[in-house]
Amino acid sequence: MNIHEYQAKEVLRKYGVPTLKSAVIDNADQATNVAQKLGGSVWVVKAQIHAGGRGKGGGVKLAKTIDEVREHAKKIIGMNLVTHQTGSEGKKVLKALVEQGCNIQKEYYVAALVDRHYGRVTMMASSEGGMEIEEVAEKTPEKIHRVVVDPAAGLQPFQARQLAFKIGIPATAVNKAVKAFVGLYQAFVSSDCSLAEINPLVLTKEGDIVALDAKMNLDDNALFRHPDLQEYRDLSEENPTETEAKKHELSYIKLDGHIGCMVNGAGLAMATMDIIKLHGETPANFLDVGGGADKARVTAAFKIILKDPNVKGILVNIFGGIMKCDVIAEGIIAATKEIGLKHPLVVRLQGTNVELGKKILKESGLNITPADDLTDAAKKIVAAVRAVR
Repeated sequence: MNIHEYQAKEVLRKYGVPTLKSAVIDNADQATNVAQKLGGSVWVVKAQIHAGGRGKGGGVKLAKTIDEVREHAKKIIGMNLVTHQTGSEGKKVLKALVEQGCNIQKEYYVAALVDRHYGRVTMMASSEGGMEIEEVAEKTPEKIHRVVVDPAAGLQPFQARQLAFKIGIPATAVNKAVKAFVGLYQAFVSSDCSLAEINPLVLTKEGDIVALDAKMNLDDNALFRHPDLQEYRDLSEENPTETEAKKHELSYIKLDGHIGCMVNGAGLAMATMDIIKLHGETPANFLDVGGGADKARVTAAFKIILKDPNVKGILVNIFGGIMKCDVIAEGIIAATKEIGLKHPLVVRLQGTNVELGKKILKESGLNITPADDLTDAAKKIVAAVRAVR
């Protein structure tokens, strides 16, 4: 689950990571009052969406007067912000963060993430703050420094200190950086994050270390431990179809193709999408119905697939283990009748009670095309979709 910058900063502050004073607004009329309460002579108005690159898209503006704060807020709230992470369709901005300005001397990058190579949390930092870390990794990888953290001991102050020196933080500010690094690590672990990033972490001319921007991704599977963090979920930032799928315990991700896929098991789903591409078409979604799908879940899966107007045909690829092929066949038939499916439908079944499952589909009288194997299924659905496009 992604959360907004202002929410990430709320979490970081609990662990001693310094941030600037700020407040969230949802209309321009609030901007003037907020800026006056914050005080100072410089403010920043930031669009709050779940995407990076907001500044390049016009979603981050510097204001030197109260009137400018209001004008920037008026332009940003309600705008359709397009960044390299939103795609060409962009995202509508519903909230903005009004934050005090500061005297920036140097920008840095620091993040906590799971390093799959080591199987441990790793602290990663760079002297190139404010830039996309992927760009730094590509052009100047030597400027990225890492510390692999022992899960039993946690991030040690000496490790944080080494990291601070490696990225060029002055000796006079190292202790403040250590506090921020340790706080970031503690926030990452305590909140069950998959990523916690501060970019940029800034050194001010006054010698302070401040998290100027923050990003946190939370592990969905651990949210049951964090009812307070669940409150941060912003459904307006999520794909409504994917949100509905979660209610039915379906793993669904919308893609850009024309062939809807309903599969049990993530690995099989990936293989199904690959073979569709191999035969010249593109999948419209990733959809894993899980190992215990029943009629209700299969029906929900069909309905979710068909919400996508780009879908021209559906491929069902089921390996019956826990979920027997005859049961899934009955579910497919019931779902097809209930929703009045008109799209081409190819079904490939393998596993427990496969022959009975095929017999049930054949005797249903419905326009369901059986397939003997995955290659056969891919060829048949590709041909069917091309015939109706």
